[in-house]
Amino acid sequence: MAAAAAGLTFLALCLPFLGALIAPVVVRRLGHNAAWLLALLPGFAFLHFASLLPTVAAGRVQLGGFDWVPSLDLRFSWLIDGLSLTFALLITGIGTLIILYAGGYLKGHVDLGRFFSFIFLFMGSMLGLVVSDSFLTLFVFWELTSITSFLLIGFDHHREASRRAALQALVVTGGGGLLLLAGLLLIWQVTGIGAMSNLLKAGDIMRASPFYLAALILVLGGAFTKSAQFPFHFWLPNAMEAPTPVSAYLHSATMVKAGVYLLMRLNPVMGGTMAWQTILPAFGAATLLVGTLLAIRQTDLKLKLAYTTVSSLGLLVMLTGFGTDYAVEAAVLYLVAHSLFKGALFMVAGIVDHETGTRDITRLGDLRSAMPLTFATALAAAVSMGGLPPAFGFLAKEEIYAALAQSSPAAIILTIIAVAGNALMFAIAFAVALKPFIGPRTETPHQPHEAPPLLWLGPVVLALLGLLSALFSPPWHAYVSSPMASAVGGKALEISVSLSPHIGLPLALSLVTVLIGILVYWQLDRARFLMSVVLRAFGPGPDRGFDGFISGLVRLSHGVSRLLQPGRLEIYVTVTFLCLAAMLLIPPMIHGELPAMPAWPNLQWHEATIFLIAVIGVAAVVFARDRLTAIVSLGIQGFAVAVIFLLFGAPDLSFTQFMVETLAVVILALVMTRLRLSPSDRRPPLARIAHAVLATACGSGFALLLLKVTQVPFDLTLTAFFNQYSKLIAHGDNVVNVIIVDFRGTDTLGEIAVVAITGLAILALIRIRAGGERKLATNDPDLEEKLGFEEGMEAKRS
Repeated sequence: MAAAAAGLTFLALCLPFLGALIAPVVVRRLGHNAAWLLALLPGFAFLHFASLLPTVAAGRVQLGGFDWVPSLDLRFSWLIDGLSLTFALLITGIGTLIILYAGGYLKGHVDLGRFFSFIFLFMGSMLGLVVSDSFLTLFVFWELTSITSFLLIGFDHHREASRRAALQALVVTGGGGLLLLAGLLLIWQVTGIGAMSNLLKAGDIMRASPFYLAALILVLGGAFTKSAQFPFHFWLPNAMEAPTPVSAYLHSATMVKAGVYLLMRLNPVMGGTMAWQTILPAFGAATLLVGTLLAIRQTDLKLKLAYTTVSSLGLLVMLTGFGTDYAVEAAVLYLVAHSLFKGALFMVAGIVDHETGTRDITRLGDLRSAMPLTFATALAAAVSMGGLPPAFGFLAKEEIYAALAQSSPAAIILTIIAVAGNALMFAIAFAVALKPFIGPRTETPHQPHEAPPLLWLGPVVLALLGLLSALFSPPWHAYVSSPMASAVGGKALEISVSLSPHIGLPLALSLVTVLIGILVYWQLDRARFLMSVVLRAFGPGPDRGFDGFISGLVRLSHGVSRLLQPGRLEIYVTVTFLCLAAMLLIPPMIHGELPAMPAWPNLQWHEATIFLIAVIGVAAVVFARDRLTAIVSLGIQGFAVAVIFLLFGAPDLSFTQFMVETLAVVILALVMTRLRLSPSDRRPPLARIAHAVLATACGSGFALLLLKVTQVPFDLTLTAFFNQYSKLIAHGDNVVNVIIVDFRGTDTLGEIAVVAITGLAILALIRIRAGGERKLATNDPDLEEKLGFEEGMEAKRS
């Protein structure tokens, strides 16, 4: 039974990737109606995860997966508990509605199939992230969400703003992903655990480690960049350059909540410390205020909602770091409420834009008569966002104030910030839901009318869920909210908040929030003007700072490239040999490991003659007057070394050396005869001396290395192995041949391929050069003379 459930879970995780594979084909056949068929894939995944609700509500956890690299304890595995299951339901459920919505919104788009592929890849990546058990799968899917969001944000790649927003999102979240990787590796090193299911039981080990703070900062770097916490918030509003289906999905159920998910997942492991309860509330509160204040300034419906997403993420981070059970419960309730009302409002903004041709709130009015269903949906979602009954957002807001209503100075400050942020979000919610639909009629680019079913189905379902989940809160808490809160808190928690308000301070704070929100809504134009003045006084923000950072990075890379890659082969070769000499000489000198000089060998006269010929070859290379002579002289030395191999009992190696030297000399000579061979060395004396010193240093380093190696006792283990098994395994008497052809046959094949490709490349270069000579000689005698081809031809004849 457990194996069957695990198999179904694996299938559910694979369904989005299957959708990405088949989407272009289905769209080519069915057009925008393919959305109805493609939505079945995340719909089936949603039904499977919904079937796990009773099991998870009973306190059981589903684990599954398979080994990837068992020796390194690397697994592709998943963990289904209250936290991951709730996220999985949001991702697949809202994802199903987004697929339908996209079919209507992008009807007739030439790249609709490509869009569906990207959105399915994004869905699968986010789904894999939230159910990952092993650190390996968590990080892989974490980075996949960054890559797929880059593709979605830059979907309209012909627009510069889309390309910039996509690049910005990738740089910020990708950089945070590298920090997260370092943090996960550090946690793995400290605890010896690479799976979340086991790590959740090792919180005391992690908190007691001296590396806790370093790991915390690295993990927060990944979470804050992904969930757009101040000062990394700027990429999220810019991501509104993506089509509205992407914006609705991105803000409601997927990528921006990945950082919040990570913090909630690690709360039992890294929470409960002074650092956790200081850093998270501080950055969360700052993000809450910055997001709402920037939202007031906007007139674009999507941008207003985008900045309130930033503030909502800040509120979630603040509650997660606050540390109490009530705060955990409030964070869980608000996360679900935000997913429902924000997805609905973004889709409403897209409907307004799609049917009127504009999203500017100052150019919209009196749409309720032409779009009554859209108006009702927007109002229902705004009621939840504003925290009014009978919506689920009201339950979340009541729990927030119940959690923060404490007498400590920190709690009082956070309560004031929460009231201010919620009041501003109240004003913005009803500005989005009322301003375009009431007031005087305005002219719009398109004649407004109600949206088709593919467009209104998604927001209507989400708005209704925001109401029904509050009306039927006991079963909702039993199956969704309480299991999720228990997973975040690391212990059994039971949420019981309902539409009956908390009498006392929480209710008073709710009333103050509503009153301030109504006041801001009434003076919205004045508040927008005031925020514009304030922001101009502050000057350029992080968004402009990002541009400056990228510009400086590009200038730095150009400078480093000019320094390290000046385009002169002489410098590359010199630096290479300088590093080689340093590696060979410096370590033995530092550690005092210079080898002892061996006794002078007792050579026969013919052996000494060969060594003398080798030395003469080297001298001929050094003192040669032209390059062609130097190449031939270099061959003398190579042939002398081949004879030495022959004399000392290695005829096969000697034969190979003869072939290599012959081929090298012939190829180099052929190449050189096609070039201008300067008869003189134009290097200044100091350069010659420096090169001579460098060459001597490299030669001495290799000599010392060989001396050191020869003084180490010879290990015959490998020799004995080859002698024992060459005949037995490879059926060969010649041990050398067996080694080359059998034991390291693939290596030999690679060497042959490299030599063959190199020969073909050289042949092509020779032919190109020869063709160039003939063309110049035929078409431009003056240029031929200028380039010195007569001298080159004379060198060839000689």
